[in-house]
This record gives sequence, C-alpha cells and structure tokens, in this order.
Amino acid sequence: MTKRDLVVRIARRANLKQRDVMNVLQMSLDTITNELAAGRGIEFRNFGVFEVVERKPRVGRNPNSPSKTVQIPERKVVKFKPGKVMRETVLKLSK
Repeated sequence: MTKRDLVVRIARRANLKQRDVMNVLQMSLDTITNELAAGRGIEFRNFGVFEVVERKPRVGRNPNSPSKTVQIPERKVVKFKPGKVMRETVLKLSK
C-alpha cells in the first residue's frame, strides 16, 4: 500500500476530499519525522512505538572480498515495536 492508496481509502470511508486527507496525512508524517529527528519517541496506543536508538560501532565485511574489513561507525536509527493489537492481528495471519 502506498501513501496515495491510504489517502484514497480514508477519503472514501470518511467521505472527505482526497486533498484534505492528503494534507492531514502529510502533516502527521512530518510531525512524526520531526519528533524522531529531535530524538523523541512516538507512541500510538494499540498500534506501536517508534523510538530512536543508537547502534554501536561494528566491523563489517564486503561479501565479494571477505578478507577486507570496514569499520562502521555508530549511528542513530528508528526502531518500531508493534503494539498488542497490531501484534495479535498480524499473528492471526500465520494460523
């Protein structure tokens, strides 16, 4: 599903203009991005938690020439942990 597909689906269900839904969705995504960029987490009850975590520096290897090693520096990444409702819903797919 793309952002466009999501906008169309929400607009139909809520009987709103796609332009208005797109604006609200984009503002929401921008706000989430800005909060994560500031190092703060985002929590959506029953959906999940986005948080910024720091990956430790490590040694990497080129698969084409495994004898050569490369030092990979520490960096910040976004981690997502699904909430209870999402986790249970997705687990039903494997049954």
